[in-house]
Amino acid sequence: YGFGISALAVAVALIFGSSLTLPTAVLCVILFIFGCRLGLYLLTREKRSDDYKKILYGPDAAKKKPLGVVITVWIFCALLYVGQISPLAFFLANASEGAGVNEGWVWAGAALAACGAGLEAVSDAVKAKAKKKNPKRFVSSGPYRMVRCPNYLGEIIIWTGVLLVCFGACCTIWQWIIAIVGYIGIIYVMFSGDRRLELRQTKTYGNDPEFIKYTLKTPLLLPCVPIYTLARHKWLQA
Repeated sequence: YGFGISALAVAVALIFGSSLTLPTAVLCVILFIFGCRLGLYLLTREKRSDDYKKILYGPDAAKKKPLGVVITVWIFCALLYVGQISPLAFFLANASEGAGVNEGWVWAGAALAACGAGLEAVSDAVKAKAKKKNPKRFVSSGPYRMVRCPNYLGEIIIWTGVLLVCFGACCTIWQWIIAIVGYIGIIYVMFSGDRRLELRQTKTYGNDPEFIKYTLKTPLLLPCVPIYTLARHKWLQA
């Protein structure tokens, strides 16, 4: 996923190179760095963490999936990634055709995306450090005091920033639909991942009074939004 986003950022910059401006180039760079960092982080975690090896290579994961299912998943993921980054592509495409685009929205989107990427990077670093110190305890320090999944929150902030670009891109109705579907798709994936993490943590730390207290006072994903559990929402399975 991370490397895919980086590749798309490069592709957009190359395809619309003649229309590239400073704010759009900055946003491309932010998305490229975000994707590379996330990809390397997940790859390193997969190789070093025994817990994640069990999740990724355990009996359930090892079951061979039908080819049709695999192809469908790949197509869905490809379309989702394209939808996520489409506001930037639409901005550059429309600008190349002489549309009266507004770069102020790109600057705003880039700033928000940079904040989200920073939050995600810090959250991953805090969790890695805490787990290295005490792998048997849940993480509640740093940004995890704010929400239980600050890395997912960072991801939502990134793509909210990218979606903002549409407001200055003179998008057509169909372009808006594609961008919004891509945005809703990644939001769904983040909430789905949040639910999976909640179920896994409950299984691991569910008998820890300190963890129970933490989950009762700390929202899952959105600060100041009192959503403390998604366990019973099975429609969030992705």
